[in-house]
Order: sequence, then structure tokens, then C-alpha cells
Amino acid sequence: MIIKALRTIYRFSLGMLLCLFPLIIQAQEENGNPNYFGGSVGVNNNGIALLPTFSLNKPAGFLMLNMGNRFTFEPEFHFSLEGKPWTILLWSRYKLIQGEKFKLNVGAHPGLLFVPQVLSMNGAPPADVITTERYLAGEVVPNYFITPNTSIGLYYLNGNGFSESSVKRTHFITLNANFRKLQLNEQFYLRFNPQIYYLNMDQNEGVFVSSILALAKEDFPLAFQVLTNKAIRTQFLDTSDWMFSFSLIYSFGKNYTPTATVFKN
Repeated sequence: MIIKALRTIYRFSLGMLLCLFPLIIQAQEENGNPNYFGGSVGVNNNGIALLPTFSLNKPAGFLMLNMGNRFTFEPEFHFSLEGKPWTILLWSRYKLIQGEKFKLNVGAHPGLLFVPQVLSMNGAPPADVITTERYLAGEVVPNYFITPNTSIGLYYLNGNGFSESSVKRTHFITLNANFRKLQLNEQFYLRFNPQIYYLNMDQNEGVFVSSILALAKEDFPLAFQVLTNKAIRTQFLDTSDWMFSFSLIYSFGKNYTPTATVFKN
């Protein structure tokens, strides 16, 4: 029932976003709202994806950008430290409702997943190749703010694959909390994002818990982040054990939070 309701909101919001895109851009320009540009770049010891079945499971790097105002374009580029591509996500997002307590964001992206394989073509000896899977996904992100730095919310992602080898249909729904600024002292603070989520990919399903803990310093661009993921029950291979990823992140741009989290709120 919850997934059906969120899927309905997602389809309606995505349609409205596509229809209103030219008006949104024009309104931002006419109102004189300054377009923002920022982002983060970093490295980690273990590339874990938002969907654990897409994880790289070896050291990786990333570049995440954010530009716009109420409507934003947020491309993400993830790659192995060997220089091979991992994923490219070209997010477009819109802040649909921006109340003091309740906020609702929607977004969509085309995405590419690069999968290394060993293939033999036309009778030639097996060779290492990288195949590409194409996806289109959308998200609905409602959040209720208890305080300016503390919120609880849902995150729903609906994904569709178009390549022969890709996952055809994905449902990803989370219940999460976001503690943006747990002050340790005058200079250092923590950001903590725990969540429990349900994942369904072509009828395989699982329930997981995960969290992101970041240590940052006021007015300092570097942050240290730890991501963990653990299955409660799962039908996916190689996802039952604890997964850990340690990241060093450099952020740039005015007021850009120095963490690269999966929560976009």
C-alpha cells in the first residue's frame, strides 16, 4: 500500500516536473534568485552504492555537483581508483514543498552502470570488457523537521532498466532520520543518518539497515565519513554481511554540507 501510494506521487510529480521545467527556469531567472554551484569530491576504501547490489566493492572515487536554486541539476560521477567508470547519474531535482516543518522534494535521472565482464566475441580469446546498463529512475523525498537540524522522513526510488542485462524494475523505500549537526565542541560536529530500507529488484527482495556518520569542522572543506550497511533478511547474493566504507571528502561552494550522503533533503 505504501509503495503504491508513493509510486502514484512519484509519477504525478515526475510528470509535473517535466511539464513545468521551462517555467521553473524562467521563474528563477525573472525573480533574480542566484543560481548556486557547489559539490564534493572524494575517495573511499570500498565503493558501496545506494542499492547494495550495484556496489563496486573496491576502492573508488566520486565527483558530485549541485547547481541551480529551487530546481537543481546534480550530476554524480563514480569510478574505481584504477580510472574505470562505475556509475554516472544525472539527477534533476525540484523542491516541490518548502514549509518550515514539512518539505517535499522530487527528482529523476538517467543513469549508466558500468559492469566489468570477461567476454569472448567472434571466436577471439576471452578479454576484459566493460558493458553498460542504462536506467531511468525517479524519487520522492518527504521530510518532517523536528528542529532545523533534525528531521525524519521517507525516501522512495523507482528505477527502470532498459538494457538486456539490466534489472528491469526496482522499488527502494527507506524510513530515515537526519541529524545534520551534532555539535561536539565549538569547531567540530557530527552528521548522522540512520535508516531502515526495503529493496525489491525484479521480485528479489531484502530488508536492510544502514547509517552514515560524518565528522566535519566548521568552515573547513574536508570531512571524514563512515558508511555501514547490513541485511536483516535478503534474497540478494553477497549482501548479508556487514559492509563498511570509509571516505575522505572535500567540499566546495557556499553553504555546501561537507558530506556526500545518500539523503537528498
